[in-house]
Amino acid sequence: MAPTPDSLIRLTAAQMSAKLRTGEITSVELTQAHLDRIGAVDETINAFIHVSGDEALQTAAAVDASRAAGGAEAEQLHPLAGVPIAIKDLIVTKGQPTTAGSKMLQGWMSPYDATVVEKIRTARMPILGKTNLDEFAMGSSTEHSAYGPTRNPWDITRIPGGSGGGSAAAVAAFEAPLALGTDTGGSIRQPGAVTGTVGTKPTYGGVSRYGAIAMASSLDQIGPVARTVEDAALLHDLIAGHDEKDSTSLAEAEYPEGRIPSFAEAATTKNVAGLRIGVIKQLQGSGYQAGVLSRFQEALDQLRDNGAEIVEVDCPSFDYALGAYYLIMPSEASSNLARYDGVRYGTRVLPESGPMTIERVMGATRAAGFGDEVKRRIILGTYALSAGYYDAYYGSAQKIRTLIQRDFEAAFERADVLVSPTSPTVAFPLEDKLDDPLAMYLNDVATIPANLAGIPGISVPGGLSEGLPVGIQFLAPAKEDARVYRAAAALERLLNDNDEPPLWAQVPALEEVTR
Repeated sequence: MAPTPDSLIRLTAAQMSAKLRTGEITSVELTQAHLDRIGAVDETINAFIHVSGDEALQTAAAVDASRAAGGAEAEQLHPLAGVPIAIKDLIVTKGQPTTAGSKMLQGWMSPYDATVVEKIRTARMPILGKTNLDEFAMGSSTEHSAYGPTRNPWDITRIPGGSGGGSAAAVAAFEAPLALGTDTGGSIRQPGAVTGTVGTKPTYGGVSRYGAIAMASSLDQIGPVARTVEDAALLHDLIAGHDEKDSTSLAEAEYPEGRIPSFAEAATTKNVAGLRIGVIKQLQGSGYQAGVLSRFQEALDQLRDNGAEIVEVDCPSFDYALGAYYLIMPSEASSNLARYDGVRYGTRVLPESGPMTIERVMGATRAAGFGDEVKRRIILGTYALSAGYYDAYYGSAQKIRTLIQRDFEAAFERADVLVSPTSPTVAFPLEDKLDDPLAMYLNDVATIPANLAGIPGISVPGGLSEGLPVGIQFLAPAKEDARVYRAAAALERLLNDNDEPPLWAQVPALEEVTR
């Protein structure tokens, strides 16, 4: 019996890959099934800013032709060839608009591909389109997009996290099996937590940032979004590697064994026996919902019962991480966004009256092109970098960053990986925190330290609280990304070791959307 379109979109990426290789399904069938799904649900979910159906189907048809030809041409296809993917609209993609979720870049077409997009094209994965995000990646709810908010497939009255809520929602809603996101302070992991998906922030420099529109250059990192740990690892294997076009890119020789390990191999882990897991004292307790802490404790119990050694680690500087981040990030963002001046590219708005000077065009363009949250962070960053305040604010934040890195170093002397809840709460209602920026910023409290230290992290579904997903976060030392896949895959197996379908297959709101 031939698989139905609905059954096709509910396969994992690894299962899709296997069925494509055996000829059980074609890439055109698979890609069309996802495009049909987007057509059916995305008017409600709003995960995509742009859909590239024709291009995706052309790629899919070419992959099918290569497989049909057999021989060397078929053998040389990448394992993910023919598996569709969505790209966060912060990553430049030739031939498609790249807007960064902002009016400032509305309709802008990049003349080149980001390095990760080049790798995806080389692997011949059909690109379904560009996903929604908080404007210039500034937000934790995907409500700050100029193209409207994205909704959480688990409950369409709630946020999907941010800034990469579009990528996470697309994967959770079966609009795409895989997606790319960017993580500056948790923008892959926090959406993963509240949508029941898997999101990985690689080691800083482990995946090229060339072609990712910069928000905060010392913090930004591209990474995979998926429904399973194995799928995330497969995509990570594809996009990882040194890139001469990115001055922060790590050379393979810098990894522990002088090469980048197979993350997919690490994700085949069946047990955690002997693994030392450190529970971060500062990332639990006050401010965390009771249901989130209950799921977290249950995950720890599962890991302990299966042979892991659980120890508590103290990272006192983490108490200052949120404050340090919200000085460093806006400072770098204010510098990076200075290029949007209404002169060189992007939106240009002319003043309604008076002389047509560059300064007045710049002012009119930025007033109309940037949203409130972007303006807030530019002002904060400019203030922190201004004469007389640089040492007091930005300089002090960088000192805290060093202390956080030292706390991680000390913690990893006692533990192989660290663990915490990914987000202190489940998904909150739309508009619930729009008027309270400080409350919004607190959603990043558990994810920010990894970005400040440049270490890898992953969020894996840890169960439900109030009928909504809870995420468990694993962290590892820099360049030890394989460790987070090992721990996450083992926990995923333990939590799914029952007669119920995996969490990603239980999304209840989807039936309401398609009625």
